[in-house]
Amino acid sequence: MVKWIVLAVLLFALVVLALAVRPVLVRLPRLRRAAVGLQRRQADAEALRHSAEALQERAEALQRQGETTQQRLELIKAKRGK
Repeated sequence: MVKWIVLAVLLFALVVLALAVRPVLVRLPRLRRAAVGLQRRQADAEALRHSAEALQERAEALQRQGETTQQRLELIKAKRGK
């Protein structure tokens, strides 16, 4: 009799476990697709970050070049003024 009670309790626990796990298993494909989508977005964001850094470096180089040109222009104007 005790064996049947233990067996029934174990079977009931397994059924409850299966019912609890089922929704998670049903959602796994959607979760996987979402994870792949997020990884793709992360890669895109990383590429954009690299592009932004390169653009910023180029802008800084152009700014330095502009400052140098401005200094040269002022030097030329000063020489002409004498």
